[in-house]
Amino acid sequence: MQGVDNWKELTPAQKQAARFKKWLDAPGVKFKNKEAEKLYKQRVTRFIKTIKLEEPDRVPCNLPVGYFPAYYAGYDLKTVMYDYEKQRDAWLKFMYDFGDMDTFGGPGLVLPAKALEIIDHKLHKWPGDGLADDVPSYQFVEGEYMKKDEYDKLINDPSDFWLRTFMPRQAGAYAALANLPHLTAFVGIPVFYLARLADPAIQEAYKKMFKAGEEIMKWQKCLFEVSRTAIEAGYPGFSGGFSGAPFDMLTDMLRGTIGIFMDMYRQPEKIHEAMERLVPIAIEEAINTANMSMSPIIMMPLHKGEKGFMSPKQFETFYWPTFKKVMTGMINEGLVPMPFAEGDYIPRLENIQDMPKGSMI
Repeated sequence: MQGVDNWKELTPAQKQAARFKKWLDAPGVKFKNKEAEKLYKQRVTRFIKTIKLEEPDRVPCNLPVGYFPAYYAGYDLKTVMYDYEKQRDAWLKFMYDFGDMDTFGGPGLVLPAKALEIIDHKLHKWPGDGLADDVPSYQFVEGEYMKKDEYDKLINDPSDFWLRTFMPRQAGAYAALANLPHLTAFVGIPVFYLARLADPAIQEAYKKMFKAGEEIMKWQKCLFEVSRTAIEAGYPGFSGGFSGAPFDMLTDMLRGTIGIFMDMYRQPEKIHEAMERLVPIAIEEAINTANMSMSPIIMMPLHKGEKGFMSPKQFETFYWPTFKKVMTGMINEGLVPMPFAEGDYIPRLENIQDMPKGSMI
């Protein structure tokens, strides 16, 4: 972590303490007044004590507001997905009107619809694009974005797989990226790689990426205004990043439910090999996002480990081992995993209780 010279020599507990201190000190934040700074520190202390299994002055309040701020301000989800200024204003109005809470984050899950349209995004449907205008949520579109015989592509070179296989399938604008050369196989003469960039279709793909990037920057500007205003008013950010279980990463984004469950019987060894390959990637991504944030808490939405999807034996075999490795890797770096069970995970509590006390939510 930046600012700590002997980071590699610290124990997990010492690293956690350093991250908690950064969260509490809020370096670089200019609070609007002394009262806001006092409230900020009280709120962060409340969370820290709760995580460490100490008794706080009261139970911390973290409101799962979802898209409610949009409707509270008189808008709907479609409006704030396309109009980032209204999105910003709606979330700030909610913050000011519902002040008795211990944390408040920006509308980071309200996706920038204009950017999605530019790239012909296929992983979601949303109000105004695939869904009726008044639908109050967007819909994930599960698909077989990695074929059953492509595990080795992912395992051998994840970055190349992402660039030349996954991206062309998940967005229409990226289709031509499948024609890029294999950039990893360096042969000493880079000019050969550049020749393929003369392809008009590849050039058009990059132009759309640049255009989408500019649109996303407009969206992020409004997100930053919300988060900065919230922190300056005394509301700490809660999530320092996102991660998940490797089994879910394979299922949600790549193989789909049908594909992964067929693979569990037909090629289980490939699932295990791919999940092991994803473990260090997931840990590193969590560390990088947390280092850019102040909060050490990493949200981990959980899906296919739910009781209705797999038996206890399947959970022990396919889901838990690499999920535990990811959480352990985060804990060893002072992060605080927060698994979010989307479904019935009560039977899985026996596994979760094996994790170190005071290290996760």
